[in-house]
Amino acid sequence: MWTLTEDEKLGVAIFNFRSCVPHTLTLELGESVRILEKCQGWFRGYSCRRSNVKGIFPCSYIHVKKCAVTNKGSREAAVAVEDAVVTEVTSTLREWASLWKQLYVRHKVDLFFRVAHVMSELMELRRQLTTTTTQLTEQHERDIKRHMTARLDWGNEHLGLDLVPRKEFEMVDEDRVSVSDLYKMHLSSRNNVQHNSQHNSNPQQRPVGGLQWRAPVAHHLLLNLKSFTSNNIGEDSDIFFWLYDLREGKSISEKFLVRLNKNGGPKKSEKADKLRTLFTDLSNKDMKRDLYIVSQVIRTGRMSLNDHKKGPPHVRYRRPYGCAVLAMSDVLQTISELKDEKDFVLKVYMCNNESEWYQIHENIIRKSSTKYSAPGNNYGLIISLRLLRGDVEELQRENKWMSSGSVTLTRKLGFPDVIMPGDMRNDLYLTLERGDFERGGKSVQKNIEVGVSLLCADGEVVQDCISAGCGEPNVTEHRSLVLYHNNSPRWSEAIKLPVPVDRFRGCHLRFEFRHCSTKDKGDKKLFGFSFTPLMRDDGTTLSDQSHELFVYKCDENSTLCNPGLYLSLPCCKDHLSPGLPSMAFQRSTRETFWISTQLSSTKLTQNVDLLALLKWKAHPDRVGDILGRLRHVSGEEIVKFLQDILDTLFSILDDNTDKYGPLVFQSLVFVINLLRDSKYFHFRAVMDTYIHKHFAGALAYKELIRCLRWSMERSAESARQDHIQDVMRALEYLFKFIVQSRSLYSRATCGMEEEQFRNSVQELFRSIRFVLSLDRPTCETLIFTQPTQGPCQSGPPAQAHLPAPGPVAYSAQVLSPGSLWTPPLSVAVLSSLPAIFDELLQMFSVQEVAEFVRGTLASLPSMLHIPGHSVDAVKLQCIARTVDSRLFSFPESRRILLPVLLHHIHLHLRHQKELLMCSGILTSLFSIIKTSSLDASVHEEVEMMVESLLDVLLQTLLSIMSNSQSQEAVRGHRCPQCTAETSGEFVSCLLSLLRHMTDIHFQHLMENFQSKDVLKDFMMKIWCVFRNLMKLSIFPRDWNVMRLLTSHIILSAARRLAPFQLKNFVGTDFDFKVWSSYFSLAVLYINQPSLQLENMSASKRKKIFDKYGDMRVTMTYELFSMWQNLGENKKHFIPGMIGPFLGVTLVPQAEVRNIMIPIFHDMMDWEQRKNGNFKQVEAELIDKLDSLVSEGKGDDNYRELFSLLTQLFGPYPSLLEKIEQETWRETGISFVTSVTRLMERLLDYRDCMRGDETENKKMGCTVNLLNFYKSELNKEEMYIRYIHKLCDMHLQADNYTEAAFTLLLYWELLQWDERPTKELLHYPAQSEWQRKEALGRKLVHYFGKGKCWEFGVPLCRELAFQYESLYDYQSLSWVKKLEAAYFDYIMEQQRLEPKFFRVGFYGRKFPFFLRNKEFVCRGHDYERLEAFQQRMLGEFPQAIAMQHPNQPDEAILQSDAQYLQIYAVTPVPEAVGVLQMDRVPDRIKSFYRVNNVRHFRHDRPFHKGPKDRENEFKSLWIERTTLILAHPLPGISRWFEVEKRELVEVSPLENAVSVVENKNQELRTLISRYQLKQPHSNNVNLLSMTLNGVVDAAVNGGIARYQEAFFDKDYISGHPQDGDKITQLKHLMQEQVHVLGAGLAVHDKLVHPEMRPLHKKLVDQFQVMKSSLCHAPCASDQADSARGITGPDGFDVHRHSEAGNVGNVLILADGEDFYGIQANHSSSSLSSTRSAPSHFISLALSTHKEKSRNRETLMLLPLQRERPNSVMYQNFGEDGQRLFLHPLISPACKPCSDPNLSFSDKVVAVPSSWSLDSATREAVPVLSAHVGGGGGVAPPVPPRNAPAHGRHPSMHFAAFHHQLGDLPPALPIRSLKSRLQCSLALPTSPASIPDGTNSTLSDSTSSNSSSSGVFTLSQSNSSDIHESAASQAEQGDPWGAPLSPPRLMVSNVSDLLCMSPSAPQSQEGPPPRCQHLHYIPTHSPLDWAPEPPPAARPCNPYSREGGVPKDSGPAPGLVLGNKSQPSFSGPQQARVGWACGLTQE
Repeated sequence: MWTLTEDEKLGVAIFNFRSCVPHTLTLELGESVRILEKCQGWFRGYSCRRSNVKGIFPCSYIHVKKCAVTNKGSREAAVAVEDAVVTEVTSTLREWASLWKQLYVRHKVDLFFRVAHVMSELMELRRQLTTTTTQLTEQHERDIKRHMTARLDWGNEHLGLDLVPRKEFEMVDEDRVSVSDLYKMHLSSRNNVQHNSQHNSNPQQRPVGGLQWRAPVAHHLLLNLKSFTSNNIGEDSDIFFWLYDLREGKSISEKFLVRLNKNGGPKKSEKADKLRTLFTDLSNKDMKRDLYIVSQVIRTGRMSLNDHKKGPPHVRYRRPYGCAVLAMSDVLQTISELKDEKDFVLKVYMCNNESEWYQIHENIIRKSSTKYSAPGNNYGLIISLRLLRGDVEELQRENKWMSSGSVTLTRKLGFPDVIMPGDMRNDLYLTLERGDFERGGKSVQKNIEVGVSLLCADGEVVQDCISAGCGEPNVTEHRSLVLYHNNSPRWSEAIKLPVPVDRFRGCHLRFEFRHCSTKDKGDKKLFGFSFTPLMRDDGTTLSDQSHELFVYKCDENSTLCNPGLYLSLPCCKDHLSPGLPSMAFQRSTRETFWISTQLSSTKLTQNVDLLALLKWKAHPDRVGDILGRLRHVSGEEIVKFLQDILDTLFSILDDNTDKYGPLVFQSLVFVINLLRDSKYFHFRAVMDTYIHKHFAGALAYKELIRCLRWSMERSAESARQDHIQDVMRALEYLFKFIVQSRSLYSRATCGMEEEQFRNSVQELFRSIRFVLSLDRPTCETLIFTQPTQGPCQSGPPAQAHLPAPGPVAYSAQVLSPGSLWTPPLSVAVLSSLPAIFDELLQMFSVQEVAEFVRGTLASLPSMLHIPGHSVDAVKLQCIARTVDSRLFSFPESRRILLPVLLHHIHLHLRHQKELLMCSGILTSLFSIIKTSSLDASVHEEVEMMVESLLDVLLQTLLSIMSNSQSQEAVRGHRCPQCTAETSGEFVSCLLSLLRHMTDIHFQHLMENFQSKDVLKDFMMKIWCVFRNLMKLSIFPRDWNVMRLLTSHIILSAARRLAPFQLKNFVGTDFDFKVWSSYFSLAVLYINQPSLQLENMSASKRKKIFDKYGDMRVTMTYELFSMWQNLGENKKHFIPGMIGPFLGVTLVPQAEVRNIMIPIFHDMMDWEQRKNGNFKQVEAELIDKLDSLVSEGKGDDNYRELFSLLTQLFGPYPSLLEKIEQETWRETGISFVTSVTRLMERLLDYRDCMRGDETENKKMGCTVNLLNFYKSELNKEEMYIRYIHKLCDMHLQADNYTEAAFTLLLYWELLQWDERPTKELLHYPAQSEWQRKEALGRKLVHYFGKGKCWEFGVPLCRELAFQYESLYDYQSLSWVKKLEAAYFDYIMEQQRLEPKFFRVGFYGRKFPFFLRNKEFVCRGHDYERLEAFQQRMLGEFPQAIAMQHPNQPDEAILQSDAQYLQIYAVTPVPEAVGVLQMDRVPDRIKSFYRVNNVRHFRHDRPFHKGPKDRENEFKSLWIERTTLILAHPLPGISRWFEVEKRELVEVSPLENAVSVVENKNQELRTLISRYQLKQPHSNNVNLLSMTLNGVVDAAVNGGIARYQEAFFDKDYISGHPQDGDKITQLKHLMQEQVHVLGAGLAVHDKLVHPEMRPLHKKLVDQFQVMKSSLCHAPCASDQADSARGITGPDGFDVHRHSEAGNVGNVLILADGEDFYGIQANHSSSSLSSTRSAPSHFISLALSTHKEKSRNRETLMLLPLQRERPNSVMYQNFGEDGQRLFLHPLISPACKPCSDPNLSFSDKVVAVPSSWSLDSATREAVPVLSAHVGGGGGVAPPVPPRNAPAHGRHPSMHFAAFHHQLGDLPPALPIRSLKSRLQCSLALPTSPASIPDGTNSTLSDSTSSNSSSSGVFTLSQSNSSDIHESAASQAEQGDPWGAPLSPPRLMVSNVSDLLCMSPSAPQSQEGPPPRCQHLHYIPTHSPLDWAPEPPPAARPCNPYSREGGVPKDSGPAPGLVLGNKSQPSFSGPQQARVGWACGLTQE
């Protein structure tokens, strides 16, 4: 039968429990369980971790814990009855466990192990605290708790958890303490954590009496002697250490002694590793001294260390050896920052003259090197030092090694700064200074040793009372050093005599002098002695000074056995008496001995005046004089005899009150004030003990009151100010004596004279009020003249020439005659007043004492300022101590005192004076109110505080926050901690007051406002303060307890104030400011981070919800209620509140969203009514959404937020229903759709912007959002903002090219105009021209850093055009040089061709902008497919890599997973013309192959039909996929989405044609690189391997396999439609034979002799291959083939798109026939491919001389050389089609940078037609857009003409002062821009002049030619280039070719007669002769219609549409030629010119 448990409610599993029994609960060791029922050894309950799962478990597995049950029944709660710290540790460790594991996951390994160590320590400390086997002392238990809480706070801080406020190590309940106290606890806990300090239960206790005293921190220096390295002592030694003050020239500490044996180890083996001492009680003053550690080494052995003959071996002397010093000035600073010991080495020096031994340490410090020397290099002391702070006993408890006896305490000489009452000392420090002795008839001086002993009067030697140094036991006799042969020795040797007090009187010191002879074998010879008693006859001890003692002769030791024989003799000059001389001893008048003594005793005195006071009855007639001399006694002497002195004073007072009363009163005041000194502060406890236990003056109170009143009544007399000040300071203890005396008298007389006593006290308080009134500034003490401006105000006296603070400036002020400002008596009275309250409560009732205090405080002036004295501060201190006193804890006294206290605080807050002190008083006040409210009602007190403080508190807080913000603006950055420190206490005070206010208080508050203006002012203040509390970081993030309580109080206040706002500020009284403040507060409140429960752990969320609920929901209901009550006034908040309310809807709380939806609909409806559209709503909404994303609003569950907002704007029923019911339904749905789509992208953007995401994802998401803002929302400002965000991402990733393209988007938005632009982002306010120019320079710079100089050149030209139009030649020069440098870089610097990869993102788990899309990505340098795949899988660790290139099915697309499909693709270049030109260097072609590419190809081989096992080429088809991107690469991103896919299938035959064609082109390219090289000069391995791979194809069988497959009769007959293709394949194979022959010829010339066998093998294999091929086809077949190849439809492979033309090649067959073959490339997937265009152009060579060219060269020559329309750049026409620029240039105008031109070709014979001032030049085209435009391509860079007169200066960018790696220089401000008119001058092509009239270039011109470009050939040196150029100059240039079909135009009618209609199409002969023929581009003629100029400009400006000005040349369509043509002869007639097109931008 299951029964409910009574006491067994909580338990802990002590074993793991798992069972297959039904309904059992699985438990783990240490798991807490809640027990509900019990039955036969089984419990039923649930785990505290899983409260929703209940089950049974055995009782034996559970340890039941004691607990307390509350709310018995269904909602009962059980709390374990255990120590609060233990409970906190348990719960905290569980919370840490999960966070600790995450540290390892996040690779925070160091913190992981540190937290693990702390957790282990906490578990061990918890075990010690909970164990029952050992009984802990209270102190030990407190230490354990202190350590536990310190570790808890440390862990919470490092793990990002909340700070825990504690009191006495335990967590506080915020409901039991005031908000102010809670703030103080948080502040204390934070300071403890930050400073790593230990918790102290009373960190800042106020001492009794209210003195702001704090015990000085004692410093202690730990010294550890580690070793003493000695190489020549060989004897025992004593090492002394002490602290020495060089400035004062004295020691400040005792000596520490270490005794070592001759081997350098300690004499006592047990002291090994324990040679440590602690120099204690060093004050702050001592730390500032010029301190040194002095160490002296004294050896014990022979007289001379090096002479073993001197002295018998059994006689041992203490001889000086060496000394070492260490300066502490730098050492203290070093060791004070360390927690461990630091080692130091002290070098030991020897004294050169023993007579200087006494000051050897000073000589070493002063570096008097002539007086000491070093015994050796490796000789010294190694010590370690450490500085400790605090109480010695506390340090010993904390450090076990200190309490084990291994550390010796070395005390300070004399008393420390703080003398403790229990510190009993009686130490006499004796220093043997020097002596003067006679030679005694000897030839040499004596070796004198002094023996010191302490004897009693009867001759008994006091045993073990002499200490040579700390660390060694005391001895009975001390023997001094022996200085060799010195009759005037100076020892300066100090010893300590700890003489017992009871033996001090009657003892004397005896000094025996012995001569230590090195020749005698007996004992040391005694020759004299001195003595001195310790106490004199008058009872005083030996004075602290130097004493000169008489020396008495003595020869025998036996004569000293009777001290009575010499004690009667005088010991010094002060003791000389006329008595008879002693017959036993004779004084040596020529010998003297000096000693010095210092007594540190708490029982003995050296002061005669003090002894006279204590024995006053012996001299009753001198009592007055004795009392007067008490002031001259030192404080140390007084505190030692404090009780005796007090007894003496009161006995004198009782003896004769009338006569000695005032004197005793003055002496008592002196003693009391002496205890105010911090050095004697601890003796106040002795005084208190004396008053309560030993004081017996029952009649003393009468005299004390009388003297006290008399002093106060004389306070107006300036002559007695000092005395009265002392009396006021002693007021506390005077009242203690008065009250105790009255109590004794009352007990003795049964309460007699009670009324007289009460009257006398009342009179005394009237006197106190009189004293306080004296400090009021009245006409008697301070006279002010009328102010020069403003009203008269009382204030502090100031100098006559300075104005008083504030607006008032007094012209003069006059003090009363003879009055000087001294510390006012009120300061002393107020400082002592609160201390007497407790004493008065013993004699008077609470009400009576409160009336006394109220009257006293009421007599104070409201605001009192006295120069040099902060009386206001003292007054507030008095009030603070009054509040803290026991008197104020009584409700009766508070009702009396509170009004006057609040009055003073109110005035100070209003004037903003002493704010910190006011906040402290209020903190204490609210703490008392809170404590009292727990037991009784405090309604009346709170009412008084509300009336007096609420408004002024609000005003003070606003002032503090305003000052903080203004200082922040000045500093330029925010300091949250400064704001918190300044306003934290006042905020806590305000919250405390609001917390105590009830509905009645609010009702009374509102009723007291006299007008609505005052009410409005109050409402604005309180809403503003609340808003600032939400916005400013008043409380740190981890103060969660404080933040939650603040939110709760604000919510409660807002709910109580809302009805009054509705009552007073709606309808006709509507006030926008009040309502706006309220709404702003509500929005800030709901969005504050501390209330977002979703971000918290489950346990923390439950705890908060149980205590406060979800305060966001409550505030949202209040917000909704207030909104609904606005009525027609809602329109005032549209669209202003749309953004803030939207922020509320983003809170991930369903109820909050549901409440806000009607508000949102209202706003939409009001906007529709007001404006008829949603423009403002939409704009505000978009801006707010974007800002919310930028601020990172929302929690981690972004998908949930997305669904919430989708519900809000999309399918949420209530909103859609409301929209559908409105007339603006369509507008609303469109609005919802736009915002929803924006939100999708914004959430993706926020998801990617997180720190863990990769840069590629961030960039892709930014591109997606950027395009959305431009294309759909048309938000230009947002568009520009995200352009720069994307640019910054590219710059961080070093993607400079992409950064340039991104910034180009903004550049294109700007115009070359002078319109002013506003400040935007980091751009200042400037003209649009200036901003575009600066952007242009930056773009050029980025393109340069990205090595895409081709894209930077047109920008340079655009800038140059602008500079030229403004005549800014300095900037023009810079940009021209930069352009030239870019051309140099193009030719010189190596650039890698990137790889391209196609990536497919499939699955619903990908972000919106990637989901089910495919992209082409531009890889990094050197990045291959495998590396790219790994990178992508690293960016998407959850993705699954697809292993096939097939398109995914629908299941994969809709799956909740991530699939990646990656394979390489081949770019299909756009600039085909450049790639077809043979003279273009490979570096230039390489750029155009991989840049400005939109088409990419991927080939997948497959077999269609049955596979032929013998020859797989018969069925090998190619599936060719062409991917077309939305934008070309490179662009604003490294990847772009695939816009279109094209799929074609390539037949096996077509594939064979493509493969052979590509191989032929590869061979031609390779052979052309090698044919100009010198024999044996280069490595030809690449050529050898390539030829061998073709000639001897071992893998696939080579072209023989194609013969077998396609030349078979069966195949030919079965595929009649492939006849042309078969013929083409035959020609390609034959071509390959010829190319291989040329290659072998080149190889024969270059091969090294050692590689001749390889060459022979290649030739043999070539012959075999050649013989195996079929015979060449007949001429007709060749012609048909040629027609088929060159015709537009001759070679159509399923019309698939091909990559580009590589070039036409001339193949010379055996019959001297030429075959025009078009090169084509094809390969499988993952390889770079090239393919042929759809048309071919062939042209035979026109001269016979070219046919006779060397055969191996002609095989490689192109049949037709077609120059592209532009060497580098293309442009777009108006229809968006790609157009080429074709400016026609004569040979004289060929670009000098072309490396393929001969030297003679580079010579310029005529002036250049390209000039900056030409009237017909067209503007340079600008780089077109890559994103958002219609297929932008690389811009053209047309070749520039050479300068006139053959001079083309070489411009190297490196020589220019603008470095490419730097940003462009700042540009000058331009105020004028003009446009240059464009002109066109087209020279005549020499190919159009068939008669050969063009003459050759002269030698002189050739000699002057120079090139501006840098030309290179791959793998060739300069000598090869020169030889090739020379041969070309001799034989004629075979590389020139006429342009493909030209269009001829004439400039006049006569030219028409020279034209042949077929000339443009003829390929068989030269064109007809004509003098004025010009080539025109093949595309459609340009529109030369001029554009009308603007009215404001004199010339037609350059526009984006392009055009030629009206006055810029001939009529449209006509091209003017150059009338003067250069003449050519010989081979030059056959040369064709370079042609470049001209187009319109």
